[in-house]
Amino acid sequence: MIYLLLFFTFFKIGAFTFGGGYAMLPLVQDEVARHGWMTIEELVNFIAVSESTPGPFAVNVSTYVGAETGGIAGALSATLGVVLPSFIIILLVARCFDRFQKSRIIKGCMTGLRPAVVGMIGAAVVSTGQAVFFPAGFSLSTVTDRAFLCSALIFLVMLLLSLKKVHPIAIILLSALLGIGAGYLPV
Repeated sequence: MIYLLLFFTFFKIGAFTFGGGYAMLPLVQDEVARHGWMTIEELVNFIAVSESTPGPFAVNVSTYVGAETGGIAGALSATLGVVLPSFIIILLVARCFDRFQKSRIIKGCMTGLRPAVVGMIGAAVVSTGQAVFFPAGFSLSTVTDRAFLCSALIFLVMLLLSLKKVHPIAIILLSALLGIGAGYLPV
């Protein structure tokens, strides 16, 4: 039954994702591809949409995959699956907060998890970047393609604006407008 599969798949992703939505992207990409629920390109398109919609990234992605796979019941199953592990962990942490706060083991665990989270986010950047910039693989024709050049230009402008500490909402809106404008350029 697809609803149980969605629930348990996203429960597993929610249980083993430390560091938020971006750290979960490699797991989501792997599971979505393994089950054949959608292509990586379709997932990457929704990641872009998810960034500009309100709500937690993990919830948006799981809801979308669930909806695409199993309709409204699929969306509910996947969303519940991704949220439930965090809910359970927070309940346990709240109950044992004083002991956790002073535990050398917990402090050591958190210190060890930080580099792993950075690595998972880096893996998500690389795999998403590959799907966006080099969907058919790397070749000279890809680098000289108009779509690649527009994407690279938008990426560089957004990188520069983020380094200049421009507000993220302004960056999201500007990137959406530039993407729409690039789509209307003559071929």
